[in-house]
This record gives sequence, C-alpha cells and structure tokens, in this order.
Amino acid sequence: MKKINHEDFKVSKAIELSKIPTTFDLDEKENKIENELEEVREKLGKLQDTLYAHGKYAVLVCLQGMDTAGKDSLIREVFKDFNTRGIIVHSFKVPTPLELGHDYLWRHYIALPQRGKFGVFNRTHYENVLVTRVHPEYIMGENIPHINSTEDINDAFWDQRFEQIRNFEKHISENGTLIYKFYLHLSKEEQKNRLLRRLEKKEKNWKFSAGDLKERKLWDQYQLCYQDAINRTSLSHAPWYVIPADNKPAARYIVAKTLYDTLKEYDDIQEPELDTKTKANLDLYKQELENE
Repeated sequence: MKKINHEDFKVSKAIELSKIPTTFDLDEKENKIENELEEVREKLGKLQDTLYAHGKYAVLVCLQGMDTAGKDSLIREVFKDFNTRGIIVHSFKVPTPLELGHDYLWRHYIALPQRGKFGVFNRTHYENVLVTRVHPEYIMGENIPHINSTEDINDAFWDQRFEQIRNFEKHISENGTLIYKFYLHLSKEEQKNRLLRRLEKKEKNWKFSAGDLKERKLWDQYQLCYQDAINRTSLSHAPWYVIPADNKPAARYIVAKTLYDTLKEYDDIQEPELDTKTKANLDLYKQELENE
C-alpha cells in the first residue's frame, strides 16, 4: 500500500479548496486498507492508555465537513479500540437557550477534554464562522451587544471572531491541549450519491433531512467559507489537515495515521514510574498477597 506523509495533507500555506483533490489513491484494495486501519487504531489505543497514565496532555480532534462527509462513521472506526474512559465525543447541534445565554465559545470550552483524555468535536466551534456566515441571521439569536440587525454583521465582525477563535486555540494549546483539525474534503458529486443512498435504502432514510438539499444549494458559499476559515486559522499549534473524503476507508486511514504518527513524536508522553519506596518493596507486597 502506498505510504502516506501527514505533511502532504497539512495546511501550511494558503490553499484553494477547488484545486485540492477529494480522492487519494492508496493503491490497495478496500479490505487491505481496513486491515491497515485496524493496526493503526490498535496502536492509537495503546498510545491513549499511556496518555491517560501520563496525565499531562489532552488531545482535541476537530472534525468538519459538508453533510454526508463521513464524520460519524470516521469516529466509530478510528477510535474503536480506545478505552471508553479515555475519550469523549461531543456532537454540537443548534445552540440551546442555555448555550445562547453565554458567549458562543462557552459550550465548546466546557466540553474540552481533561488532561489524559481525547476529546472529539463532531462539528466544532468553527460552525460559528461557517453556518452563521452563510446564514448571518442566525447570529441574531446570540443577542450580542451592538448587533441589532444583519447589517451590523460586517467584515470587522468576522475578523474579530476569527481572532477570538485563534486566541481560544492558542490558550488551550499553551495549557497542554494538542489540537488536530480535520476537514473532510468531499466532492459535490459524491455528496449527491450519498444523499441518494439515504433516500433509496430504507435503513438509511432516517439520516435524510430536506434541509440537506437546501444547504446543498449553498455549496459554493460553504466552500468559500471553509477555505477562508482554514486559511485564517491553520497554525503550527492548531493545524488543519484537508483529508480527501470521497473514499471513506482511505479518509479514515489517513486521519488515524496522521494522529498516530504525530502523537508518537511526543517522546515525553510516558507511563509514570513508581516512587522509589514502592519500587523497592514490590517483592514484599507480592509476598504479602501470596501469603493471605
């Protein structure tokens, strides 16, 4: 199978999404890709155990993408071998009245993983510069001072919001959270195929919403908003990775391999050693138990 380099998917300079492929040929059959994924996610699971024991870093995995990009199934397949005590998944929906009573980052801040754990945001704080940018009328529900109509939501407003997001990520990064942001780059044609499957297969009907078709009509606007968000916020401490998502097994493997290859570079993540007194008396403790 073709070897991958996570740097090839990392955004380190300005990009144009329209020029980035939505497919990546791993030069292997699907079942072989799935076998490789199994091996990587097993290693990730062991690494997560060590991270938990070490207790000094948290890992935040942010997933964004258009409807049907494969976020839910990716979470299921990539993190299948994790100990459930070490990972928490949050799927952010339309803000509740309680959440709207706070600033827009509040609900994301309180959902952050504690040190030693992985947190996965299925849709993220970036919805606040994506869906609200395509639908600025949603901002009115936030009841922000000096925003009295959508006419007040100008370029300066978005500049400020991007700065707030960058500051948020800088703050949590400086306090021990390792941030990974993955954009699942889906083609419009593949989205059409996946929506059709939801309509054609009875067991998938529940996934379909008429709203998906309304949002699909705004595809080009969303692409420009994603592109701008990625370009403005892909930084060394919080990089974006653009993952070709037309092939689900390939996308899952690339995400898992990226996480594992980059996390294992943190050679300070080690299981803590026993204190000198406990280590010196291990045989004594063992003998005590055996003589019960």
